[in-house]
Amino acid sequence: MNEILKNAIHDQRVALAAILSAPLAELARQCADVWGSREQLDIVLNDGFRSVPHCLFLYAVDPDGIQISDNISIGGLLPEHFGRDRSVRPYMREVVPPWGFLLSDAYLSLRVNRPSLTALQVVRRGDDILGFIGADFDLRDLPATTKHYEESVDWRQIKGDPSIRGTVFQQERVESLMDRNMDTNCAILEDLVTERGLFQAVVHFSSSRATVWFMDDPFRYRILDHEALSDPDICLLYPRCPYPADAVIPQESVPAILNGMRQLRLADETLYLRSASINIFNGLISLTFSCDGTHYMSWQEFLDKDMSFWVGCAA
Repeated sequence: MNEILKNAIHDQRVALAAILSAPLAELARQCADVWGSREQLDIVLNDGFRSVPHCLFLYAVDPDGIQISDNISIGGLLPEHFGRDRSVRPYMREVVPPWGFLLSDAYLSLRVNRPSLTALQVVRRGDDILGFIGADFDLRDLPATTKHYEESVDWRQIKGDPSIRGTVFQQERVESLMDRNMDTNCAILEDLVTERGLFQAVVHFSSSRATVWFMDDPFRYRILDHEALSDPDICLLYPRCPYPADAVIPQESVPAILNGMRQLRLADETLYLRSASINIFNGLISLTFSCDGTHYMSWQEFLDKDMSFWVGCAA
């Protein structure tokens, strides 16, 4: 996982911990006074259940991970969980920090196989550790406390299928219908991007089609086959749309980007471009080659590289 994703997840976990740690610490203080009594623990946990935001189940376990209370849920007590051995569950295998509160890594629940996490709060009496209060959460119920992370524009290369990489020099490019009409296809794509609201496209050169998304209907993609990409009449279907001011890729750079993709498709008969994508809002370009390797980079970096870089790098 890249560092941007790791940092975004860390920020979300810090925010969740800030919400959950105080009410669980208070419950642990109250439970310490009645520790060892199943009935009294159930009463304390049931009374405090709603103080733990978004909680699915609440329970007490001893230091060995054996449950010594019933499960407390929004519907009441679930006594069948008393005596359950939770020692093998992922959250019981993590090390609780010295301050006594742990927000576990996410895991799949046994009950419904859903992404979940558990908060553990140490219960102490003086210097003695009596056990833990556990609070289970379904990730669907937890709030997103941070904004969407920004996708990195740093160059990334991802290797593809090893079986394809191993036989790449035994193959050569077969001319596709798009190859034969590349000038027309690129001109139509340019018009759709710069004049008619197309903001993301995945161009499949080998299979002569493009998967496209338009700003006036962004949740649905459309497939333009070779015939559509070869007929300028297709532009009649999409009304004129001002090029968005918040697009990262400048309107005047779109033709050069499409031309660069065209050159990579035709530059070499063995190592050639199979598909490519463009998104004008995040400024990212992707390139998937015949060896099944994929590159992700910013549009500026793509335009900075000439054909000698790509042919030399691939060779």
